[in-house]
Amino acid sequence: MTTANAYPVTQTIRTIGILGGGQLGMMLAEAAMPLGYQCVFLEDNPECPASLYGRVFHSDQLADFIAAADVFTLEFENTPTSTVEQLTSVSKSGSKQGMFPPLIALDIAQDRLKEKQMFNALDIATVPFMEVNSEAELKQACEALGLPIVLKTSRGGYDGKGQFVIKQDNDIKTAWLALKDAVSGKGSLTPTPAPLIAEGFINFNREVSIIAARAQNGQVRCYDLVENHHHHGILAKTQAPAVGTSHLLQQATDAITKIMNHLDYVGVMALELFVTKDARGHTTILANEIAPRVHNSGHWSIEGAVTSQFENHIRAVVNLPLGDTDNVHPAIMVNVLGQYPDISAVLNIDGAHYHSYHKAERDDRKIAHITLMPNDVTDLESAMAKLVAVLPNKVGLDKEYANIDTHSNTADAKTKNDVLEDNSGEADSLAELSPKTEKAKK
Repeated sequence: MTTANAYPVTQTIRTIGILGGGQLGMMLAEAAMPLGYQCVFLEDNPECPASLYGRVFHSDQLADFIAAADVFTLEFENTPTSTVEQLTSVSKSGSKQGMFPPLIALDIAQDRLKEKQMFNALDIATVPFMEVNSEAELKQACEALGLPIVLKTSRGGYDGKGQFVIKQDNDIKTAWLALKDAVSGKGSLTPTPAPLIAEGFINFNREVSIIAARAQNGQVRCYDLVENHHHHGILAKTQAPAVGTSHLLQQATDAITKIMNHLDYVGVMALELFVTKDARGHTTILANEIAPRVHNSGHWSIEGAVTSQFENHIRAVVNLPLGDTDNVHPAIMVNVLGQYPDISAVLNIDGAHYHSYHKAERDDRKIAHITLMPNDVTDLESAMAKLVAVLPNKVGLDKEYANIDTHSNTADAKTKNDVLEDNSGEADSLAELSPKTEKAKK
Protein backbone atom coordinates (compact mmCIF):
# COMPACT_ATOMS: atom_id res chain seq x y z
CA MET A 1 0.00 0.00 0.00
CA THR A 2 1.39 3.37 -0.98
CA THR A 3 0.87 6.61 0.91
CA ALA A 4 2.16 8.83 -1.87
CA ASN A 5 0.32 12.14 -2.08
CA ALA A 6 -1.78 11.17 0.96
CA TYR A 7 -0.62 14.11 3.08
CA PRO A 8 -0.88 17.89 2.68
CA VAL A 9 2.40 19.38 1.49
CA THR A 10 2.52 21.42 4.71
CA GLN A 11 2.38 18.33 6.94
CA THR A 12 5.93 17.52 7.98
CA ILE A 13 4.97 14.84 10.52
CA ARG A 14 3.53 11.68 9.03
CA THR A 15 4.56 8.92 11.40
CA ILE A 16 4.54 8.90 15.20
CA GLY A 17 6.96 6.58 16.98
CA ILE A 18 5.54 5.19 20.23
CA LEU A 19 7.69 3.58 22.90
CA GLY A 20 5.61 0.58 23.93
CA GLY A 21 2.97 -1.44 22.15
CA GLY A 22 0.35 -2.21 24.80
CA GLN A 23 -3.30 -1.20 24.82
CA LEU A 24 -2.40 2.46 25.44
CA GLY A 25 -0.26 2.47 22.31
CA MET A 26 -3.09 0.76 20.45
CA MET A 27 -5.62 3.40 21.49
CA LEU A 28 -3.17 6.21 20.67
CA ALA A 29 -2.83 4.76 17.17
CA GLU A 30 -6.62 4.53 16.88
CA ALA A 31 -6.84 8.24 17.71
CA ALA A 32 -4.03 9.17 15.32
CA MET A 33 -5.53 7.54 12.22
CA PRO A 34 -8.51 9.88 11.72
CA LEU A 35 -6.14 12.84 12.04
CA GLY A 36 -4.04 11.49 9.16
CA TYR A 37 -1.11 10.00 11.09
CA GLN A 38 0.26 6.50 11.25
CA CYS A 39 2.19 4.99 14.15
CA VAL A 40 5.10 2.60 14.63
CA PHE A 41 6.06 0.99 17.92
CA LEU A 42 9.17 -0.05 19.84
CA GLU A 43 8.10 -3.21 21.62
CA ASP A 44 9.69 -6.62 22.15
CA ASN A 45 6.39 -8.50 21.85
CA PRO A 46 5.62 -8.72 18.10
CA GLU A 47 2.00 -9.73 18.84
CA CYS A 48 1.28 -6.78 21.14
CA PRO A 49 -2.10 -5.00 20.91
CA ALA A 50 -0.61 -2.09 18.96
CA SER A 51 0.61 -4.43 16.21
CA LEU A 52 -2.90 -4.23 14.74
CA TYR A 53 -2.22 -0.59 13.82
CA GLY A 54 1.38 -0.35 12.72
CA ARG A 55 4.82 -1.90 12.42
CA VAL A 56 6.45 -3.15 15.61
CA PHE A 57 10.22 -2.83 16.02
CA HIS A 58 12.17 -4.92 18.52
CA SER A 59 14.37 -3.03 21.01
CA ASP A 60 17.48 -4.15 19.12
CA GLN A 61 16.03 -2.40 16.04
CA LEU A 62 16.11 1.04 17.65
CA ALA A 63 17.91 2.63 14.69
CA ASP A 64 15.24 1.37 12.29
CA PHE A 65 12.49 2.58 14.63
CA ILE A 66 14.06 6.05 14.72
CA ALA A 67 14.35 6.13 10.94
CA ALA A 68 10.69 5.16 10.52
CA ALA A 69 9.22 7.97 12.67
CA ASP A 70 9.14 11.77 12.57
CA VAL A 71 8.29 12.44 16.23
CA PHE A 72 8.26 10.29 19.37
CA THR A 73 6.16 9.65 22.45
CA LEU A 74 5.59 6.85 24.97
CA GLU A 75 2.79 4.81 26.53
CA PHE A 76 4.51 3.54 29.70
CA GLU A 77 6.50 5.52 32.27
CA ASN A 78 8.93 2.68 33.01
CA THR A 79 10.45 3.12 29.57
CA PRO A 80 14.29 3.10 29.84
CA THR A 81 15.52 6.67 30.20
CA SER A 82 18.52 5.83 28.00
CA THR A 83 16.18 5.30 25.05
CA VAL A 84 14.37 8.57 25.74
CA GLU A 85 17.74 10.35 26.03
CA GLN A 86 18.73 9.06 22.59
CA LEU A 87 15.45 10.14 21.01
CA THR A 88 15.75 13.55 22.68
CA SER A 89 19.29 13.93 21.32
CA VAL A 90 18.21 12.96 17.80
CA SER A 91 15.39 15.50 17.99
CA LYS A 92 17.70 18.27 19.18
CA SER A 93 19.95 17.59 16.20
CA GLY A 94 17.09 18.66 13.96
CA SER A 95 16.60 15.37 12.17
CA LYS A 96 13.41 14.58 14.14
CA GLN A 97 10.66 16.77 15.57
CA GLY A 98 10.71 15.97 19.24
CA MET A 99 10.38 13.47 22.08
CA PHE A 100 7.26 14.12 24.16
CA PRO A 101 6.86 14.15 27.11
CA PRO A 102 10.32 15.45 28.09
CA LEU A 103 12.93 13.28 29.79
CA ILE A 104 12.62 15.14 33.11
CA ALA A 105 8.98 14.07 33.45
CA LEU A 106 9.97 10.46 32.98
CA ASP A 107 12.81 10.76 35.48
CA ILE A 108 10.49 12.25 38.11
CA ALA A 109 7.69 9.75 37.54
CA GLN A 110 10.10 6.82 37.87
CA ASP A 111 11.26 7.94 41.32
CA ARG A 112 8.64 8.30 44.08
CA LEU A 113 11.00 10.28 46.28
CA LYS A 114 11.77 12.84 43.57
CA GLU A 115 8.05 12.95 42.79
CA LYS A 116 7.00 13.75 46.36
CA GLN A 117 9.82 16.27 46.69
CA MET A 118 8.66 18.00 43.51
CA PHE A 119 5.08 18.17 44.80
CA ASN A 120 6.20 19.77 48.04
CA ALA A 121 8.54 22.20 46.24
CA LEU A 122 5.54 23.34 44.17
CA ASP A 123 3.44 23.74 47.35
CA ILE A 124 1.26 20.75 46.48
CA ALA A 125 0.29 18.82 49.60
CA THR A 126 1.17 15.13 50.01
CA VAL A 127 1.13 12.54 52.76
CA PRO A 128 4.14 12.84 55.09
CA PHE A 129 7.05 10.72 53.86
CA MET A 130 10.66 9.76 54.64
CA GLU A 131 13.53 8.18 52.75
CA VAL A 132 14.57 4.72 53.99
CA ASN A 133 17.94 3.07 53.28
CA SER A 134 18.25 0.62 56.20
CA GLU A 135 16.22 -1.26 58.78
CA ALA A 136 17.31 1.31 61.36
CA GLU A 137 15.98 4.15 59.17
CA LEU A 138 12.75 2.22 58.71
CA LYS A 139 12.32 2.00 62.49
CA GLN A 140 12.96 5.76 62.72
CA ALA A 141 10.36 6.41 60.02
CA CYS A 142 7.78 4.29 61.83
CA GLU A 143 8.38 6.29 65.01
CA ALA A 144 8.32 9.66 63.24
CA LEU A 145 5.32 9.02 60.99
CA GLY A 146 3.40 6.75 63.34
CA LEU A 147 1.90 3.39 62.42
CA PRO A 148 0.47 2.28 60.15
CA ILE A 149 2.74 3.32 57.28
CA VAL A 150 3.14 2.18 53.69
CA LEU A 151 6.65 1.15 52.68
CA LYS A 152 7.32 1.32 48.93
CA THR A 153 10.15 0.99 46.49
CA SER A 154 10.97 4.46 45.20
CA ARG A 155 11.58 3.05 41.73
CA GLY A 156 9.76 0.28 39.87
CA GLY A 157 6.53 -1.34 40.97
CA TYR A 158 3.00 -0.74 39.64
CA ASP A 159 -0.55 -1.93 40.32
CA GLY A 160 0.24 -2.41 44.02
CA LYS A 161 3.55 -4.28 43.50
CA GLY A 162 6.64 -3.31 45.51
CA GLN A 163 4.63 -2.21 48.57
CA PHE A 164 4.21 -3.35 52.17
CA VAL A 165 1.77 -2.01 54.78
CA ILE A 166 3.35 -1.91 58.23
CA LYS A 167 0.57 -2.07 60.81
CA GLN A 168 2.55 -2.92 63.95
CA ASP A 169 6.14 -3.09 65.18
CA ASN A 170 6.33 -6.82 64.45
CA ASP A 171 5.85 -6.02 60.74
CA ILE A 172 8.98 -3.87 60.46
CA LYS A 173 11.52 -6.68 60.01
CA THR A 174 9.20 -8.56 57.62
CA ALA A 175 8.70 -5.43 55.50
CA TRP A 176 12.43 -4.72 55.40
CA LEU A 177 13.23 -8.28 54.33
CA ALA A 178 10.55 -8.10 51.62
CA LEU A 179 11.77 -4.86 50.05
CA LYS A 180 15.42 -4.36 51.09
CA ASP A 181 16.80 -5.73 47.81
CA ALA A 182 15.54 -2.57 46.12
CA VAL A 183 18.09 -0.52 48.08
CA SER A 184 20.99 -2.62 46.80
CA GLY A 185 19.47 -3.14 43.36
CA LYS A 186 19.42 -6.92 43.75
CA GLY A 187 16.55 -9.03 42.53
CA SER A 188 13.65 -7.84 40.37
CA LEU A 189 12.08 -5.14 42.55
CA THR A 190 13.83 -2.19 40.93
CA PRO A 191 15.73 -1.58 37.70
CA THR A 192 18.52 0.24 39.59
CA PRO A 193 19.54 0.58 43.26
CA ALA A 194 17.21 3.07 44.94
CA PRO A 195 16.07 3.93 48.47
CA LEU A 196 12.68 2.95 49.81
CA ILE A 197 10.06 5.52 50.74
CA ALA A 198 7.93 5.37 53.88
CA GLU A 199 4.59 7.16 53.60
CA GLY A 200 2.38 8.12 56.49
CA PHE A 201 -1.03 6.47 56.49
CA ILE A 202 -3.95 8.84 56.00
CA ASN A 203 -7.67 8.44 56.35
CA PHE A 204 -9.03 9.30 52.94
CA ASN A 205 -12.60 9.22 51.71
CA ARG A 206 -12.01 8.64 48.05
CA GLU A 207 -9.35 8.21 45.38
CA VAL A 208 -9.70 10.60 42.48
CA SER A 209 -7.61 11.67 39.52
CA ILE A 210 -7.43 14.48 37.04
CA ILE A 211 -6.12 14.27 33.50
CA ALA A 212 -4.85 17.22 31.51
CA ALA A 213 -3.18 17.88 28.18
CA ARG A 214 -0.50 20.50 27.57
CA ALA A 215 0.37 21.74 24.09
CA GLN A 216 3.76 22.78 22.79
CA ASN A 217 2.71 26.44 23.09
CA GLY A 218 1.94 25.96 26.81
CA GLN A 219 -1.86 25.74 26.53
CA VAL A 220 -3.36 23.44 29.19
CA ARG A 221 -6.80 21.83 29.02
CA CYS A 222 -8.12 19.77 31.94
CA TYR A 223 -10.72 17.04 32.15
CA ASP A 224 -13.11 16.73 35.08
CA LEU A 225 -12.11 14.99 38.29
CA VAL A 226 -13.00 11.30 38.25
CA GLU A 227 -13.39 8.82 41.08
CA ASN A 228 -11.40 5.57 41.04
CA HIS A 229 -12.04 2.25 42.77
CA HIS A 230 -9.29 -0.36 43.00
CA HIS A 231 -9.38 -4.13 43.45
CA HIS A 232 -6.23 -5.83 44.74
CA GLY A 233 -4.25 -2.74 43.80
CA ILE A 234 -5.57 -2.64 40.21
CA LEU A 235 -8.01 -0.04 38.92
CA ALA A 236 -11.45 -1.62 38.69
CA LYS A 237 -13.85 1.28 38.05
CA THR A 238 -13.74 4.97 37.18
CA GLN A 239 -16.76 7.28 37.45
CA ALA A 240 -16.64 10.44 35.36
CA PRO A 241 -17.20 13.03 36.63
CA ALA A 242 -16.69 12.25 40.29
CA VAL A 243 -19.87 13.10 42.16
CA GLY A 244 -19.48 15.75 44.84
CA THR A 245 -16.09 17.13 43.83
CA SER A 246 -16.93 20.43 42.12
CA HIS A 247 -15.46 22.30 45.10
CA LEU A 248 -12.13 20.46 44.58
CA LEU A 249 -11.83 20.89 40.82
CA GLN A 250 -10.02 24.22 40.91
CA GLN A 251 -7.48 22.91 43.40
CA ALA A 252 -6.84 19.86 41.22
CA THR A 253 -6.54 21.84 37.97
CA ASP A 254 -4.19 24.32 39.65
CA ALA A 255 -2.00 21.45 40.87
CA ILE A 256 -1.67 19.60 37.56
CA THR A 257 -1.21 22.83 35.62
CA LYS A 258 1.58 23.87 37.99
CA ILE A 259 3.30 20.49 37.54
CA MET A 260 3.02 20.49 33.75
CA ASN A 261 4.34 24.04 33.45
CA HIS A 262 7.21 23.24 35.84
CA LEU A 263 8.26 20.28 33.67
CA ASP A 264 7.60 22.10 30.37
CA TYR A 265 5.44 19.11 29.65
CA VAL A 266 3.90 18.20 26.29
CA GLY A 267 1.14 15.62 26.02
CA VAL A 268 -1.36 14.07 28.42
CA MET A 269 -0.62 13.61 32.12
CA ALA A 270 -2.64 12.08 34.97
CA LEU A 271 -2.41 13.21 38.59
CA GLU A 272 -3.69 10.73 41.17
CA LEU A 273 -5.12 12.27 44.35
CA PHE A 274 -6.59 11.37 47.73
CA VAL A 275 -9.65 13.19 49.06
CA THR A 276 -9.32 13.76 52.80
CA LYS A 277 -9.94 16.29 55.58
CA ASP A 278 -7.49 19.01 56.59
CA ALA A 279 -6.77 20.07 60.18
CA ARG A 280 -9.83 22.32 60.17
CA GLY A 281 -12.09 19.52 58.96
CA HIS A 282 -12.42 20.89 55.42
CA THR A 283 -12.34 18.54 52.45
CA THR A 284 -9.08 18.78 50.52
CA ILE A 285 -6.86 16.74 48.20
CA LEU A 286 -3.38 15.27 48.55
CA ALA A 287 -1.22 14.43 45.55
CA ASN A 288 -0.20 10.78 45.27
CA GLU A 289 1.61 10.39 41.95
CA ILE A 290 1.76 11.48 38.32
CA ALA A 291 1.60 9.32 35.22
CA PRO A 292 3.38 11.00 32.27
CA ARG A 293 1.13 9.40 29.68
CA VAL A 294 -2.45 8.63 28.81
CA HIS A 295 -4.02 6.92 31.79
CA ASN A 296 -6.44 4.10 32.61
CA SER A 297 -8.72 6.51 34.52
CA GLY A 298 -9.17 8.50 31.30
CA HIS A 299 -10.44 5.69 29.07
CA TRP A 300 -14.01 6.92 29.57
CA SER A 301 -13.10 10.00 27.53
CA ILE A 302 -13.19 8.04 24.25
CA GLU A 303 -16.98 8.24 24.31
CA GLY A 304 -17.56 10.50 27.31
CA ALA A 305 -15.62 13.67 26.40
CA VAL A 306 -15.71 15.99 23.42
CA THR A 307 -12.06 15.08 22.72
CA SER A 308 -10.57 11.89 24.15
CA GLN A 309 -7.35 11.85 26.13
CA PHE A 310 -5.80 9.82 23.30
CA GLU A 311 -6.65 12.33 20.60
CA ASN A 312 -5.46 15.24 22.73
CA HIS A 313 -2.15 13.48 23.35
CA ILE A 314 -1.68 12.97 19.62
CA ARG A 315 -2.64 16.60 18.98
CA ALA A 316 -0.03 17.79 21.48
CA VAL A 317 2.73 15.56 20.09
CA VAL A 318 2.21 16.68 16.47
CA ASN A 319 1.66 20.33 17.50
CA LEU A 320 -2.03 20.63 16.66
CA PRO A 321 -4.49 22.72 18.74
CA LEU A 322 -5.88 20.86 21.75
CA GLY A 323 -9.51 19.77 21.71
CA ASP A 324 -12.37 20.51 24.10
CA THR A 325 -12.14 18.39 27.27
CA ASP A 326 -15.73 18.84 28.49
CA ASN A 327 -17.83 15.81 29.33
CA VAL A 328 -20.50 15.04 26.77
CA HIS A 329 -22.21 12.66 29.19
CA PRO A 330 -21.56 11.14 32.62
CA ALA A 331 -19.96 7.71 32.32
CA ILE A 332 -18.55 4.77 34.25
CA MET A 333 -15.56 2.82 32.96
CA VAL A 334 -14.89 -0.73 34.15
CA ASN A 335 -11.71 -2.72 33.55
CA VAL A 336 -12.06 -6.30 32.34
CA LEU A 337 -9.46 -8.39 34.15
CA GLY A 338 -8.32 -11.91 33.37
CA GLN A 339 -11.27 -13.34 31.44
CA TYR A 340 -13.41 -11.92 28.63
CA PRO A 341 -17.16 -11.60 29.16
CA ASP A 342 -19.81 -12.56 26.65
CA ILE A 343 -19.68 -9.54 24.34
CA SER A 344 -23.33 -10.00 23.35
CA ALA A 345 -24.37 -9.84 27.00
CA VAL A 346 -22.34 -6.66 27.48
CA LEU A 347 -23.66 -4.92 24.38
CA ASN A 348 -27.21 -5.85 25.32
CA ILE A 349 -26.88 -3.20 28.05
CA ASP A 350 -28.02 0.20 26.77
CA GLY A 351 -25.15 2.65 26.66
CA ALA A 352 -22.38 0.02 26.83
CA HIS A 353 -19.19 0.52 24.77
CA TYR A 354 -16.79 -2.42 24.56
CA HIS A 355 -13.04 -2.09 23.93
CA SER A 356 -11.02 -5.30 23.56
CA TYR A 357 -7.22 -5.17 23.85
CA HIS A 358 -6.75 -8.37 21.86
CA LYS A 359 -4.76 -9.98 24.68
CA ALA A 360 -4.67 -13.57 25.85
CA GLU A 361 -6.56 -14.26 29.07
CA ARG A 362 -4.45 -14.30 32.24
CA ASP A 363 -5.26 -13.76 35.91
CA ASP A 364 -5.60 -10.04 36.80
CA ARG A 365 -4.43 -8.96 33.34
CA LYS A 366 -6.13 -5.91 31.85
CA ILE A 367 -7.61 -7.32 28.64
CA ALA A 368 -10.45 -4.90 27.87
CA HIS A 369 -12.51 -2.06 29.24
CA ILE A 370 -16.20 -1.20 29.07
CA THR A 371 -17.65 2.28 29.28
CA LEU A 372 -21.28 2.73 30.31
CA MET A 373 -23.12 5.84 29.09
CA PRO A 374 -26.89 5.27 29.19
CA ASN A 375 -28.87 8.18 27.77
CA ASP A 376 -30.58 8.77 31.12
CA VAL A 377 -27.92 9.36 33.77
CA THR A 378 -30.16 7.88 36.46
CA ASP A 379 -29.83 4.53 34.67
CA LEU A 380 -26.09 4.37 35.36
CA GLU A 381 -26.46 2.37 38.56
CA SER A 382 -28.81 -0.23 37.09
CA ALA A 383 -26.60 -0.50 33.98
CA MET A 384 -23.62 -1.13 36.24
CA ALA A 385 -25.50 -3.85 38.11
CA LYS A 386 -26.32 -5.53 34.78
CA LEU A 387 -22.67 -5.29 33.71
CA VAL A 388 -21.30 -6.70 36.94
CA ALA A 389 -23.69 -9.62 36.61
CA VAL A 390 -22.15 -10.70 33.27
CA LEU A 391 -18.49 -10.09 34.17
CA PRO A 392 -16.55 -13.32 34.87
CA ASN A 393 -14.25 -11.33 37.17
CA LYS A 394 -16.45 -9.02 39.23
CA VAL A 395 -13.36 -6.96 40.29
CA GLY A 396 -14.91 -6.54 43.71
CA LEU A 397 -17.99 -4.70 42.41
CA ASP A 398 -20.57 -7.42 43.08
CA LYS A 399 -21.10 -6.35 46.69
CA GLU A 400 -21.55 -2.69 45.75
CA TYR A 401 -24.24 -3.45 43.17
CA ALA A 402 -25.84 -6.53 44.74
CA ASN A 403 -29.03 -4.80 45.86
CA ILE A 404 -29.72 -2.67 42.78
CA ASP A 405 -32.81 -3.56 40.77
CA THR A 406 -31.59 -4.48 37.28
CA HIS A 407 -35.15 -4.65 36.00
CA SER A 408 -35.89 -1.03 36.82
CA ASN A 409 -35.19 1.64 34.26
CA THR A 410 -34.21 4.09 36.93
CA ALA A 411 -31.82 3.35 39.76
CA ASP A 412 -32.08 4.93 43.16
CA ALA A 413 -29.40 7.52 42.51
CA LYS A 414 -30.36 9.59 45.55
CA THR A 415 -29.27 6.85 47.96
CA LYS A 416 -25.81 6.73 46.46
CA ASN A 417 -25.60 10.53 46.46
CA ASP A 418 -26.48 10.66 50.14
CA VAL A 419 -23.56 8.35 50.87
CA LEU A 420 -21.21 10.45 48.77
CA GLU A 421 -22.40 13.60 50.44
CA ASP A 422 -21.54 12.11 53.82
CA ASN A 423 -18.04 11.37 52.55
CA SER A 424 -17.28 14.50 50.60
CA GLY A 425 -19.18 17.24 52.38
CA GLU A 426 -20.45 18.84 49.18
CA ALA A 427 -22.09 16.36 46.87
CA ASP A 428 -23.56 17.22 43.52
CA SER A 429 -26.75 15.42 42.63
CA LEU A 430 -26.12 12.59 40.18
CA ALA A 431 -29.21 13.63 38.30
CA GLU A 432 -27.80 17.13 37.96
CA LEU A 433 -24.65 16.02 36.15
CA SER A 434 -25.27 17.60 32.78
CA PRO A 435 -23.42 16.71 29.62
CA LYS A 436 -21.31 19.79 30.23
CA THR A 437 -20.43 20.24 33.87
CA GLU A 438 -19.12 23.53 35.16
CA LYS A 439 -15.34 23.40 34.93
CA ALA A 440 -12.57 25.21 36.69
CA LYS A 441 -10.71 27.82 34.72
CA LYS A 442 -8.29 26.22 32.31
